[in-house]
Amino acid sequence: MIKKVLLSAIVILAAIIALFCVVAAFQPEDFKITRSATIAAPPSDVFGHIEDFHMWESWSPWAKIDPAMKVTYAGPEKGVGAMCSWVGNRDAGEGKMTILESRPPNHLKIDLDFAAPIASKNVIEFATIAEGDKTNVTWTMTGKRNFAMKAFSLLVNMDKLVGADFEKGLAQLRSKEEKEKR
Repeated sequence: MIKKVLLSAIVILAAIIALFCVVAAFQPEDFKITRSATIAAPPSDVFGHIEDFHMWESWSPWAKIDPAMKVTYAGPEKGVGAMCSWVGNRDAGEGKMTILESRPPNHLKIDLDFAAPIASKNVIEFATIAEGDKTNVTWTMTGKRNFAMKAFSLLVNMDKLVGADFEKGLAQLRSKEEKEKR
């Protein structure tokens, strides 16, 4: 009797795992996360804080995750070819960003290459649009999800998780810009 119950439980568990794997496999490969905010500053000022990786420490939602994080810069100070890499604790991870396109004061495209905690390659884009004496900033990340990320996304809403960080970063950028204007 116990063997039948145990065997039934194993079969049911195997079926649930198999179903989960099938559902994960059929999730979309591409993802896109976007958030926007309006900042009381001209696009050129906002863009200056986005295009220069040295300035990210003052507004990035991830800058203070690991106080011991090692950050290095290479290439030009800002604009195309500027690079920023970091190695931090398990929360900060490890990766590198490289500016691929820069069209001041309206568009920035960044190659984002994570090595840890999960290796992935994504594209970050910032768009700034003047709205009177304010600027609308849109922060977008796109990429491809491998099987592990598809499965993880069934358990954790990545749009809400990463989107919350984008919202925090945009709020910190807004606060920094608007304080500087006073």
